[in-house]
Amino acid sequence: MSEATENYSHSPNGESFLLPSPADYEQEWSRLKQLAQIHRERGREIVVVMGVGFVGAVMAGVVADSTNETGSPGKFVIGMQRPSTRSYWKIPYLNRGVAPVEAEDPEVAPMIKRCVLDKKTLTATFSYDALSLADVVVVDVQCDYHKETLGDVRKGHAAIGALEKSLKVIGEKIDPRCLVLIETTVPPGTTEYVAFPIVKKAFEQRGLDDAEPLLAHSFERVMPGRNYVSSIRDFWRVCSGINDVARDKVVKFLSEILNVKKFPLTVLDRPIESETCKIVENSYRAATLAFLDEWSVFAERNGVDITKVVEAIKIRPTHSNMIFPGPGIGGYCLPKDGGLGVWAYQTLMGFDDDLFKITPMSIDINDTRALRPPQLVRDALRNMGKIVPVSRIAVLGVSYRQDVGDTRYSGSEIIVRKLVEMGGEVVVHDPYVKHWWEFEKQDTYPAPGHSWKRFFRNQDDLVDLRVETDLAVALEAVDAVVLAVRHSAYLNLNPDEVVGMTGRPVAVIDCFGILNDDQISRYFELGCEVKGLGRGHVKRLKDKVRSQVK
Repeated sequence: MSEATENYSHSPNGESFLLPSPADYEQEWSRLKQLAQIHRERGREIVVVMGVGFVGAVMAGVVADSTNETGSPGKFVIGMQRPSTRSYWKIPYLNRGVAPVEAEDPEVAPMIKRCVLDKKTLTATFSYDALSLADVVVVDVQCDYHKETLGDVRKGHAAIGALEKSLKVIGEKIDPRCLVLIETTVPPGTTEYVAFPIVKKAFEQRGLDDAEPLLAHSFERVMPGRNYVSSIRDFWRVCSGINDVARDKVVKFLSEILNVKKFPLTVLDRPIESETCKIVENSYRAATLAFLDEWSVFAERNGVDITKVVEAIKIRPTHSNMIFPGPGIGGYCLPKDGGLGVWAYQTLMGFDDDLFKITPMSIDINDTRALRPPQLVRDALRNMGKIVPVSRIAVLGVSYRQDVGDTRYSGSEIIVRKLVEMGGEVVVHDPYVKHWWEFEKQDTYPAPGHSWKRFFRNQDDLVDLRVETDLAVALEAVDAVVLAVRHSAYLNLNPDEVVGMTGRPVAVIDCFGILNDDQISRYFELGCEVKGLGRGHVKRLKDKVRSQVK
């Protein structure tokens, strides 16, 4: 990499931004002080949001868009992002009034634009000096869980280094009366066992021996999709403070920015309880989804349609939220949060017994479930006299969830990687995704050395994989079609039209209970092969069609 390239940050759209020079810091500090003074004179609190990524950018917008009892803005928000080559571009984007995250929610872009350009209650900076101006700091610094092996979450660790560095800087910069609200999902015990000592020691080094850090924790429950903003502003929150003052401050702050009248706060006694709440919440969901994996395999092997079984069970009100898991459990939270809990128990708390069974097993099942669709592709192609290494395979749907464009930990990534490892040529389609960064930037995303590429062979050429937006182009001359995500665009695909686009009978793999019996039967009538996760009844439909042909 050239020195010139190292001095620039490149946005996803290809725009380049020169990283700030020492002179820029002095100018930026002057700008921030002037803005803070103006807004303080208007009676507004100064809120610094550290990290303007998937959660932080929209959280900053929600805070900046909030109003007091008179209907006037009560907060001035400074979104802060470390000026790295990977992320610095977000700062000029925000300062133009452009959201640095793509979202299906039509409220995101107008909210950011309104707060930056019209209300002027939101700005962005690269300077840590902004922390010294804050009444409240909201920490949205990413805390990941790095897995060393696919399918064994115990062989991994919580990556809290970036969070620890941020907390150290916070302790060095903030006024001791400033509330520090950790919004990041963290290992239980982080606020008390990690954040408090770091900030307290920083205070002592500044001569603030008697100052007690005002730390609080309140995890986000952000959901991508069309309710992105609402999942922050109009949703139940759990919060806690490290002491009485911090607890009162976080309750006051959240009550001023969120819709707590309809969605009251739940205030817990200690941060470790709030932190545990998020981990248990997501581990519970991951466990219930993993539970259905073994039953879907049972269904495949014994002529049962698991989707009909699930729908029959859901009639009972107590089981109405049962969900068929599809090809893996993606999104940023469910694949990792249980691992944070297991790691905290052994590392932060120092226990060495083997307490956790269900939580790590659930993650392992969910991580490896997506290896089954390639096996079904293999078997369906064999029935047609073909093999994967000489086949062209279309994977329809690359996001982790229906009708959203979020690809983080998508089961489709494992499907693609395994099919390519098996020698297949793969094309992908998704109406919501423009760039699949897990492939296009697989050597550096989500971090150097942490791509799932490392678990598979023959992956280098996948940097050239591009998401096709024209379904007909994606399906042209393919040998197999994998229905990987329940996007609305795929739910009513006509088998005749699909075969018309492929130009020949194909192997069709239904990963998510997308096809109904009539559609499956029609594919068989057209000479196709059909298989699916949990769709053990397709053999009966196939036999019925073939008997009618005879």
